[in-house]
Amino acid sequence: MRDVVIGAALALALVPYGQAQAPKPLRVGFICPFSGGSADFGNSARLGAELAAKEINEVGGFLGRKIELVERDDKANPDEGRKAAEDLVLKEKAEFTVGYCNTGVAMKSLDVFQDHKHLLMVPVSTGSAVTAKYPAEQSMVFRLSPRDTVQAGFIVDEVAKRGFTKVAVFADKTGYGEGGFKDLERFLAAKNLQPVYAARFDLGVKSLTAEMQAAKAAGADAIVGYTVGPELAVLAQARAEAHVTAPFYGPWPLSFRTVWDKTNGAAEGAIMVQSIIQDVANERRASFIARLKRYANGQPVGSLMAAAQTYDAVHLMLRALFQTKGDTSGDALKKALENLERPYAGVVTTHDKPFSASDHDAFTRNMVWLGVWRRGEIHYLYPEDAKRSSYIRRKEQTPG
Repeated sequence: MRDVVIGAALALALVPYGQAQAPKPLRVGFICPFSGGSADFGNSARLGAELAAKEINEVGGFLGRKIELVERDDKANPDEGRKAAEDLVLKEKAEFTVGYCNTGVAMKSLDVFQDHKHLLMVPVSTGSAVTAKYPAEQSMVFRLSPRDTVQAGFIVDEVAKRGFTKVAVFADKTGYGEGGFKDLERFLAAKNLQPVYAARFDLGVKSLTAEMQAAKAAGADAIVGYTVGPELAVLAQARAEAHVTAPFYGPWPLSFRTVWDKTNGAAEGAIMVQSIIQDVANERRASFIARLKRYANGQPVGSLMAAAQTYDAVHLMLRALFQTKGDTSGDALKKALENLERPYAGVVTTHDKPFSASDHDAFTRNMVWLGVWRRGEIHYLYPEDAKRSSYIRRKEQTPG
């Protein structure tokens, strides 16, 4: 037996240099906007994905296979997003894809993944329609961000709790804005409320001051904006110019660094939904933020939420891969995610049974917080939430 082992070792030693190749890398598709109006959170998501891949590779990758991100810039353009999907699925033959920040971009691309049984993990886009286009039982689309149904309901609950009854709603005309507008209308109606004023606008709008003045004239006692960072900055500026004192609420893009920077502080006091807020009480989050800043090496992190959720998405997919024993087929990954055997202790939260055969959204309403802009930083709106932040909130088994 000893002679056989020695003989095998000698045979390997005699293999010409270059024939003993390292395992092929595990190629993972990654699609987000690295340029254009959504670049702030697209590049934040990229930093999160790259940091996760780097850390995984430093400890050997997946069973010796290095994680290789095949990155594509969708420029926040639906046509570019679909082109990127087709490239990664049909040409590059990526094993699976992590991606999409913008709802409209994702919606135009979903059938590429579905038709080819290629698993898509969405770490950032929150439009409710993204995981509703296909029945979960057949869908290849999973999401690791709080969908707008969760966020809109959370905002309306807060508005009602504070006794506001005259809500003005501002929403863009994209799929994201339309979905958010409908969610807000539905949750307001459930509380016997309807918008006292509603404004719709295109992306790229330069001023909403006239519309804000109209909301003020209508007696609005709360303002809710549903759009992305640059337009939320325009809305915050309009609120200041129209001297509106009603509180300003919005979904998670209201936390983007560009909102504060473009308004010269006019976003002070603006309130938004968050899945993660920087704090020192949670060692796991504090450590991640320190590593992220070190990896960014001076590059601004426009959205902590986008970076953290994407970091968690890459690691969660690694857990699924171990469960499938390396089978990267869409069906195998889908089954693993729907029946995750072990909890993943992530940066944002601990994901314990995040998905099922009937539910491909990882977040329920109990897992989000309200943040507020204060002196250029995002803080917890309520001090009691800051005190409770060290406790991990896990998914409720009934959708929120």
